[in-house]
Amino acid sequence: MSPRPALAALAASAVALTIGLAPQAGSAPPQERASGTSGAKTYHRLVQPKNTKDYVKLDLLALNDFHGNLEPPTGSSGQINTTKAGGAAYLASLVKKERKKSRAAGATPLTVAAGDLIGASPLLSAAFHDEPTIEAMNLLGLDVSSVGNHEFDEGVDELLRMQKGGCLPDGNGANGQDSCPGGQKFKGADFPYLGANVFWKNRAGHSRPTPFKPYKIFKVGGQKVGFIGMTLEDTDTIVAQAGIADVDFRDEVETANALVPKLKKKGVKAIIVLLHEGVTPADAASYNACTGVSGAGLAIAENLSPKIDAVVSGHTHQPYNCVVKDPKGNPRLFTSASSFGRMVTKLHFLIDPKTHDIVRPAAFAENIINTSSATDKQSTRMNKLISMFKTLVTPIANAVIGHLNGVATISRSNDADGSKDSVMGNVIADAQKADPTVVRNGVKPVIAFMNPGGIRGDLVATGADNAVTYGAAFTVQPFNNFMTSMDLTGAQITAILNEGFNGSTNEGPAAAGPTQNNNNKVLQVSGLSYTWDASDAAAVNAPAVSNVLVDDDGDGVATVPIDPAATYRVVANNFLADGGDGFATFKQGTNRLIGGLDIDSLRLFLQAHDPYTVPTTLDRVTTQP
Repeated sequence: MSPRPALAALAASAVALTIGLAPQAGSAPPQERASGTSGAKTYHRLVQPKNTKDYVKLDLLALNDFHGNLEPPTGSSGQINTTKAGGAAYLASLVKKERKKSRAAGATPLTVAAGDLIGASPLLSAAFHDEPTIEAMNLLGLDVSSVGNHEFDEGVDELLRMQKGGCLPDGNGANGQDSCPGGQKFKGADFPYLGANVFWKNRAGHSRPTPFKPYKIFKVGGQKVGFIGMTLEDTDTIVAQAGIADVDFRDEVETANALVPKLKKKGVKAIIVLLHEGVTPADAASYNACTGVSGAGLAIAENLSPKIDAVVSGHTHQPYNCVVKDPKGNPRLFTSASSFGRMVTKLHFLIDPKTHDIVRPAAFAENIINTSSATDKQSTRMNKLISMFKTLVTPIANAVIGHLNGVATISRSNDADGSKDSVMGNVIADAQKADPTVVRNGVKPVIAFMNPGGIRGDLVATGADNAVTYGAAFTVQPFNNFMTSMDLTGAQITAILNEGFNGSTNEGPAAAGPTQNNNNKVLQVSGLSYTWDASDAAAVNAPAVSNVLVDDDGDGVATVPIDPAATYRVVANNFLADGGDGFATFKQGTNRLIGGLDIDSLRLFLQAHDPYTVPTTLDRVTTQP
């Protein structure tokens, strides 16, 4: 039985500590001072052990949630506070500089990652199945990474290909993706992906119980250092089910703690966890602090075995530099380096050669911004790699798939009335309902749903004729989800709408699943309209949705009250269809048909309505206070 509820209770009562090991945002980094021995340096620490020259020094350079951002992201996504940041060429230069500093201080540097290196990537990487990002991480010299949830976006088999190499027969860019472009070979990752809590459901025919190695042991100055890598246990609720049908995702604490004695038998006492789960600080601007953190990662970091010395985390895309207490009350580093390659966490450790363990109180970390100003150095080799793929992606990205009539942008922003309806969401839902690949036995979907988290940007047209390119469309929908149509009853559809507010159904508390969602993941719809009550949405398991109407004649206006007993043909992407984002009722759908990619639904829709006249009214979702 999973201890997650108990961990959550512990986390609620626990206090994460920042104990003066790292500077606040805007202040200088920890200073170095000469030790007087051969020009080596030591770093300021909470506790400075005696005879430090006898200790083995280990520095980690840690990344997380890179998401294929080979080039610096634009807008606020390309900043840390007001500082421009990100880009693989700048990142490679920064890592090289920090490695040099570590070696000058007598330390051995290792570069590690806590998952989501790939998946939900810009077209520059995604058009080639994220092969460019794996090549970039090889060039960066990444030593080891945990798997993250987005590593499983295209399934276990595809992630194994990322590890081992090989090419896909995907049509040479015919459908917006091109594995091994230009006749290249893809050798896979030079670094191991670790997935300790990802288990085969049926081990028959597999050499080990997990698709990916659970841990990796390095020798540092004659001392063994073990890394355990894990994704979050809830990965199966936030990725498409088809690609992960053969695996289970298990509890993080139980998994890591079970590996500790195995590592001990191998002579490993210095143990670090690479965890794709994290927390959200109250003040993300103070990136070298630990202010009011909350989230699932905190309970995990506090309840891992006392034998585990540090936790490098991710998933929440937040920067933080925490020290938490382990179950014995000893300090343990718990860090994250934001996202998109905008930051690197540098963790400094001393290993006692007598105990072969990390001197925990002497450890500290610092989050370093990967600045990307015009004067910052860039890696020439990395820029050559990026330039090559930019050339190769051009014909895919620049292909015009339609035009917008009279406007240059379709916004994903919610309606100002608080309904959480959006024009971009409506357009995507309309496109999915019209997708010819999800018509089953001549029956077309009459209702479509789109999850707001899958809408990653505005659709921006270019030129005097407001041309929409494939690259622009991909920026909006980068996940390559498959469209799935199914049969649902009116009662099930209403239950799904309610799950977007508080996990409830229209018939009271759900029999299974979360008792409260509180994320207000309001689904965008086509062929449907409804009203939600803000006061009910704030309550636990209160039915928030009413006045659900269906467009029964396809004229674009929903006027007929939904019939709870009637069956409707519904379409959604496979992430939602498999119950993603907590919409568990989708899993009850029957007579399923898997169609084409979601990006192709949008492409076909824009081509069929070229030029497309953008709706000027938003009336599918309304709210009452």
